[in-house]
Amino acid sequence: GPGPGPGEAALEENPFYGKYRRKIQELRRSSPDVFESRLEKRNEVKKQPVGYSKQAEFIKCMDEKARPAEALGTKTSKGQFTKDKTLDSILHVEMVKEKSAEEIKQIWNQYFSGKDTVYAVIPAEKFDLLWKRAQKCPSFLYALPRKEGYEFFVGQWSGTELHFTSLINFQTQGENAPSHLVLYHYPELQEEKGIVLMTAEMDSKFLVVPEAQCLANQVQLFYATDRSETYELVEIFNHRPSEFKYMSVITELEQSGLGRGLRPSQDPDKS
Repeated sequence: GPGPGPGEAALEENPFYGKYRRKIQELRRSSPDVFESRLEKRNEVKKQPVGYSKQAEFIKCMDEKARPAEALGTKTSKGQFTKDKTLDSILHVEMVKEKSAEEIKQIWNQYFSGKDTVYAVIPAEKFDLLWKRAQKCPSFLYALPRKEGYEFFVGQWSGTELHFTSLINFQTQGENAPSHLVLYHYPELQEEKGIVLMTAEMDSKFLVVPEAQCLANQVQLFYATDRSETYELVEIFNHRPSEFKYMSVITELEQSGLGRGLRPSQDPDKS
C-alpha cells in the first residue's frame, strides 16, 4: 500500500515521538469514539486519590514540611487531605475575610512556598474565562518535556478539580488510570476578593515540581489564552478529535517557551 503521508512521515522522524510511537499510532487508528467514551467514563468514575497508596507518604511529607502562617494549616487532618480537600481545610476562610486580596495572596504564597507543590492565585476574570471554557471542553492533551522527549498527559476537569494522568496509563487502564496530578481551584473568595486560589497534589514518584508546574502553566496557556488559534486546539480535541494533531500541542508549547528549562540544553558542539 502507499506509505504514510508527508505529515505523518515528519511526525515519525520526530525525536519526541520515540517511545510513544506505538501508543500514539494505536490511538490515532482506534476510532475517536472509543477515546471519547473512555474520557466520559473516566469523568463519571469516583475520583481516585492521587497515586493511591503513595498518597499516605505524600501527606506525611507535606505535614512535616508545613510551616503554617497564623491563618493557615491548623485544621488540616491527614484524613481530610484527599477526601474533602475544602478550602476551609487549608485556610481559615472566616479569618481572612477581613484581609485584602493582596494580603490573602501573600499568606497563600508564603504558606505553600515551603512545600513541594504547585500553587497560584488566579485573577477572577482569568478564572472566569478558564471556567467557561472548561465547561465546554472538559479535557485536553498536554505535552510535558522530559529528557527523552515529550510525554503526553490527559487533563480532565471534574468540577473545579483538574485531574492529569499520563496518556500511556490512560490508554492501558482507561477510566481506572490513577491521577498523577490534581489541581484544586477554590472560587470561594472570587466574588468578594477577586481572586481564585489554586493548589495541587501530585504523585512525587511520577512528577517533580517543575514538571507539575509546567502542566499547570499549560492550563493557563491553552484555556485562558486570548489567541483564538491556541484555544482552538482545545476545541478540536473535544469536538473534532479526528482532526486533532499531537504535534500542534508541542509546537504551541515550544513557541510559548514554557517548560524550556525542563529539557537538557542541546550543546551545539556535540551535534
